[in-house]
Amino acid sequence: MTPAELEAARDRVVPDVVAGGLSVLFCGINPGLMTAATGHHFARPGNRFWPVLHLSGFTPRQFKPAEQEELLGHGLGITNVVARATARADELSDEEFREGGRLLTAKVERLRPRWLAVVGVTAYRTAFGERKAKIGPQERTIGRTRIWALPNPSGLNAHWTAQTMAEEFARLRAAAEESTSLPDASPQDGSVQDGSVQDR
Repeated sequence: MTPAELEAARDRVVPDVVAGGLSVLFCGINPGLMTAATGHHFARPGNRFWPVLHLSGFTPRQFKPAEQEELLGHGLGITNVVARATARADELSDEEFREGGRLLTAKVERLRPRWLAVVGVTAYRTAFGERKAKIGPQERTIGRTRIWALPNPSGLNAHWTAQTMAEEFARLRAAAEESTSLPDASPQDGSVQDGSVQDR
């Protein structure tokens, strides 16, 4: 992929990998240029999303970005807080994050996943106005959908190794598996330590 090809992908929108009633809908910050150029989420080689998804037990093997549609068969999907592609997440304004949070809320209300997993706690904080949110399950819900803030899998996020990241993803997996064996909880009232780095 040449620099010119990557730059041509700026501001492009990448289609979601979604379906109704998923177990977990993973939500990235926004597409990086490699993702936008290929049409495959978390496509940059240094991004650890696909390895961590496998290490944590969500997938039986490590999928390639081009195999993203296979996630649906495992009750998983991918979307983004902000739809447009940029080279870096810090190119996005706070207002874009807030508008992304509003659009994401409407999407979750329509698709009704059991869990929304935002991969990047700083993005979650900004998009939903939860300034003190930390990695892990959140008190906020969207209808019956619960929310979990996960570490950003970007290779630029040096605070987390693939192993420690996989441990946090595995906590979510265990909670998602437990929730599938329980009756639906009653809806609750409710209306995103890593930075908003990007390596997608």
